[in-house]
Amino acid sequence: MSTFGKNIKVDIFGESHGDFIGVTIENLKKGHKIDLNKLQQFVDLRKPGNNEISTARKEEDKVIVLSGLDKDFITDGSIFKAVIYNTNTRSSDYEKTVPRPSHADYPSFVKYGKIFSGGGKYSGRLTAALCIAGGVFLQMLENKGINFDGHILSIHGVNDDDFDSLNQKSEEIYKKTFPVINDKQGEQMQKEILLAKEKGDSVGGKIECKITGLPVGIGDGIFDGIDGHIANAVFGIPGVKGVEFGIGFNVCELLGSQNNDEFYFDKTVKTYTNNSGGVTGGMTNGMPLVFTVALKPTPSIYKEQRSVDLKTNENVTLKIKGRHDPCIVQRAVAPVISACAIAVYDLMEEL
Repeated sequence: MSTFGKNIKVDIFGESHGDFIGVTIENLKKGHKIDLNKLQQFVDLRKPGNNEISTARKEEDKVIVLSGLDKDFITDGSIFKAVIYNTNTRSSDYEKTVPRPSHADYPSFVKYGKIFSGGGKYSGRLTAALCIAGGVFLQMLENKGINFDGHILSIHGVNDDDFDSLNQKSEEIYKKTFPVINDKQGEQMQKEILLAKEKGDSVGGKIECKITGLPVGIGDGIFDGIDGHIANAVFGIPGVKGVEFGIGFNVCELLGSQNNDEFYFDKTVKTYTNNSGGVTGGMTNGMPLVFTVALKPTPSIYKEQRSVDLKTNENVTLKIKGRHDPCIVQRAVAPVISACAIAVYDLMEEL
């Protein structure tokens, strides 16, 4: 079980090849109406087996709520619990003593004495449970006028258009079948994915997320910043290797006079630029909160790779079997939004 939250408590449990995966949410206030159809639609955004650029493992990913809602689907103040049953596992595809490169196999073998089939609790499969929690908090935050959006910013060097970081409107790009702003660039990205797939390889990329409608002052200094809290949640997604807020590492190339977001007044205080991505001093500043997430190429590839048989300590070659995504980026947009929604809601409880 993996836990997140200061004011709420979100626990994700289960394994990729276990009977089920699921989530519990504690300290969820009563009185919030949850649209289960809308929740299912959101979880379906990351569902596997939908096209040739994702894994062939098909799962229904039907969300089953076990507790936390009354007969009218309103939160009742008790622990919210929901599960998704795994229905299409093939544990025989996985080696028991030979770790896959860049997976959790080796450290988990040292820590627990075994390699978990399908990655176990370290698998991206667990992001389906993350999306259940994220979908719940998205609905609750939308009722407060806070909206989330996300898109694929790049895949293997092919770039989408950037979000307008000053625009307070959400276009719900994340709901598209292939979530990009520029569909022509999206077609090029899909070609890159299929090219890697044909070669038995994989590609990575970036996701950009934007949150609008946030009040000023969410988060605090030092270890309590909203940017750090969001990053903490987002790094819970397998495959994430970096998070940047605003223009991120590009600030290193600028002068202070170029980087600073100068103020003006138009009904409220705003900034002419949004290089900081809506966060200053660990707190929201009223501008759209914008951040970018980097995801590595899927480590499960079909090319032969070098490894070690941990039973005999012999150097061996490994050819991975099973069903794997040639790119996880297109299915990771909803999980990134989910992690962010959980973190934002958690800190908003302090206002």
